[in-house]
Amino acid sequence: MLFISGGATNQVKFYGQFDYIVLLTAPTSVTTERLVTRTNNPYGKHPDELARVLALKQTVEPMLRRVADLEIDTSVPLEQVVEKILGVVLR
Repeated sequence: MLFISGGATNQVKFYGQFDYIVLLTAPTSVTTERLVTRTNNPYGKHPDELARVLALKQTVEPMLRRVADLEIDTSVPLEQVVEKILGVVLR
């Protein structure tokens, strides 16, 4: 079993090669909090970067939602996220 994470402008041409497309989301407040408080990566702390992330959330996330087989709100504990993913892919 292989899991790939990420996004690219040409990702649509690879969709047919995947059994499942899972969209991991979080409410804007959670995304913002995670970006400004994380310590392992400075991206998103600058107001311009944060604004870009939130703008992409508004514009790109709806498009991703339309092609996703499963959407999971990651504001729940990590164990629940993993459980939901495995519950679908291990059927």
